[in-house]
Amino acid sequence: MQPIALLASGIAAGLVAGTASCTAVQGGLLVGLTSGGCDGDERGPSRDPMLVGWFLAGRLASYAAAGALLGLAGSAVSLPPQARALLLVAAGVAVITYAIRLLRRRQPGCGAPRRAPRSAPLLGAATILIPCGVTLGMEMVAVSSGSPLGGAAVMTGFVLGTAPAFALLGWVLRRVSRTRLARLAGVAALAAGLWTVGSGVSLGGWLAAPAGSAGLAGSVGLAGLAGRAGSVASGGPGAGQGAHTVTVWATRDGYRPQIVTARAGVPVEIVFKLADQGCTSTVTIAGRDVALPATVRLPPQRPGSLRYVCGMGMYSGYINFS
Repeated sequence: MQPIALLASGIAAGLVAGTASCTAVQGGLLVGLTSGGCDGDERGPSRDPMLVGWFLAGRLASYAAAGALLGLAGSAVSLPPQARALLLVAAGVAVITYAIRLLRRRQPGCGAPRRAPRSAPLLGAATILIPCGVTLGMEMVAVSSGSPLGGAAVMTGFVLGTAPAFALLGWVLRRVSRTRLARLAGVAALAAGLWTVGSGVSLGGWLAAPAGSAGLAGSVGLAGLAGRAGSVASGGPGAGQGAHTVTVWATRDGYRPQIVTARAGVPVEIVFKLADQGCTSTVTIAGRDVALPATVRLPPQRPGSLRYVCGMGMYSGYINFS
């Protein structure tokens, strides 16, 4: 696919699917532009576009660089789910810190600290380390492009597509931080930080699992991954007749059904169908990321459960083998 076509597809994905999920996961870092000391002068409002612009510039640079690396080196430079989980927890802690600073300010009219022009592009660049579900899909497109230019094009397009939402959110947060609603914004940011930490814990599989569960990184291994159009990869224990097939739909509200039952002791094919674009369009199962729609083959399993989650750790599902 030509770089121009990849750029266009990235823009479309950002506008249509990436806005809600990415602002939900990464938007908390924008609170870092509002926390800190009080300047109380009239220059605060005039600096809002500049600070948000620096944030978006840092985000654009990091995404373009990551896309070029993915196009050049392939999935070897992609972050594994466990690493992303740790980064989500770290990002959540950072957002909580910013929220506490915002809540501790004693008077309205407090803008961003003087160091904000330097920290804004760093905060924007840091968003690549906590990708939303749609970002993971774009990274896979960058890998499949097979060229640094193509990978950079699709990731650049994605940032451009999501830029209006980030710009609006950053502008609103900056304005609100100078009013009596700053404490309300701090409470919302605190909730967002806690939610981000929880998503990281869920993605890492560190939550208590049901009895007999294999967990996210359990002993269940992938025998093969299907292609984009639901085709089944050849080879592996799940190939051929006799496999038990279960179907799971990925919707914007989670996986349906959330709990499915499969036969133990026989190969299993999990057919993931995509109903809506969003967080659930990438599933993390058995320690690997899979772009949906796809079919995942599993070798014969002992009785127990296998847990899988979306790429952001927000939604999970279980396969009970009996």
